[in-house]
Amino acid sequence: MSFPSVQDQLTVIKRGTVEIVPEDELIQKLETSKKTGKPLTIKLGCDPTRPDLHLGHSVILRKLRQFQDLGHQAILIIGDFTALIGDPSGQNKTRPPLSTEEININAKSYLDQAGKILDLDKLRIVYNSDWLGEMNFEDVIRLSSKLTVARIIERDDFSKRYNNNEPISLHEFLYPLAQGQDSVHLKSDVELGGTDQKFNLLVGRHLQQQNDQPPQVCLMMPLLVGTDGSQKMSKSYDNYIGIDENPNDMYGKVLRIPDDLIYSWYELLTDIDEKELPEYKKKAESDPRNTKHELAHHITQMYHGETAADEARRYFEQTVINKEIPDDADVLSFPPGSTHRLLDIIAQAGLTSSNGESKRLMKQGGVSLDDVKITDKNFELKIESGSEFHLKVGKRNFAILKAEN
Repeated sequence: MSFPSVQDQLTVIKRGTVEIVPEDELIQKLETSKKTGKPLTIKLGCDPTRPDLHLGHSVILRKLRQFQDLGHQAILIIGDFTALIGDPSGQNKTRPPLSTEEININAKSYLDQAGKILDLDKLRIVYNSDWLGEMNFEDVIRLSSKLTVARIIERDDFSKRYNNNEPISLHEFLYPLAQGQDSVHLKSDVELGGTDQKFNLLVGRHLQQQNDQPPQVCLMMPLLVGTDGSQKMSKSYDNYIGIDENPNDMYGKVLRIPDDLIYSWYELLTDIDEKELPEYKKKAESDPRNTKHELAHHITQMYHGETAADEARRYFEQTVINKEIPDDADVLSFPPGSTHRLLDIIAQAGLTSSNGESKRLMKQGGVSLDDVKITDKNFELKIESGSEFHLKVGKRNFAILKAEN
């Protein structure tokens, strides 16, 4: 197989990358691959702990796709076995393991969404229960002997919990070994991960050396900063943009990011040519408003197409800039003389996912009737003959409430 030059491959691989351990070995592997025409084996493991992916996940998935486009063999490991343990990376407490049923449901959803980024026709998908599930207790003991407790406890999240007298379950020590064993089984040349996965990736490299295999190169990507501009993107922090998010919400949420994130989001989340990135950096500094709109359009187009991205921009201009009710807003009709709790109306219209979210939005001033904010969770609306109200929930959810004729 013919590969691009090693330098051209490095330019693509190093874009947005935080650390490569060690880079000289990656260069050697790329040179050997080009000389022999044999693709490198690129490994990315994912534990299906949630059914939905966000743009933070896309950073590492996009890097795997770049390796695919360069001609290498990408392997996506569905960690159906390691998810039973629970990855302690970055955790300040023991993560509860999932049931097999939850894992299977999440894995299917994960693959459906990852398919928007990866070339599934060229992707090798494996499940680590196929080999980890076959190990007996003797195998586990032998594997455990390859790593010392001292090295495990050096790990940042473990050392913090240990020093704070917070519990660490013994099974959590086995997680890095299980992930490392994946590398041994697959004989991976390169493993991808976020910066929070560095320890686990290095364990894989160590176990390969213990098994007389050429050690993998560890490539770490940054943790994407979420829309709040301060913490990593996470559903727990409510600063995320889902890959499956509808176009209007995706577009609007991108516009919420602080100006100083514009360039890094262009670099990590878009296909803008490497040579053009410096120009976008200048534009982000000189004209952040319009550059952010370009970014929102670009990201929305990637996941939903150009037509949907164009419509999302028009929707934003109509509802946020011009403060108009969108043409496709739901219309709810009620009998004249009836009284309804606003929380129930919001639920009926499906404008939030739960009453809890509705109450939170009310408290934050995110619910209004005819531009008047409603903060009382017990507020009741009386419908008179001929009444019509414009309900807004959050930044982009609307409904028209009116009396039945």
